[in-house]
Amino acid sequence: MFTAEPKEYLEKTIGFTINYTRDDPHDPRELSEFPDIRLWFVRLDAVYPWLPVLLDWRAGELARYAAMLVPHQMSMRMGVVFNPEALELFIMKKVFIVYSWLKQHGIPKPRLKTSDMARMLGFGIGDELFDLIDQQPLD
Repeated sequence: MFTAEPKEYLEKTIGFTINYTRDDPHDPRELSEFPDIRLWFVRLDAVYPWLPVLLDWRAGELARYAAMLVPHQMSMRMGVVFNPEALELFIMKKVFIVYSWLKQHGIPKPRLKTSDMARMLGFGIGDELFDLIDQQPLD
């Protein structure tokens, strides 16, 4: 699926068009509530765990991606309401993965890019965490 260099990917953004035929056309569920769609995203995330950094954040693709992987409720008034603990775990995992991937591929300003990604989902990441990651690599 991905054959270019990581720097080339970062010059573009990725979005998803989901064409899904519902068995019942009156089924009110959101796409993220269909198990087979969520399973496809779970597999995608397992194969390309750094993918969120390439998504079109401004178009809401990061939030939609998170909704496919993080438990949430739908609210008529507020839209998607994520389980706070699950969202925090998802963000922390993505921070570790994305920051390491960006550094490994020599992408400029990996802290900024990773922090911006987390901020899009409501989380502020401080330099202390990046310092900790840099001081204690697992490889």
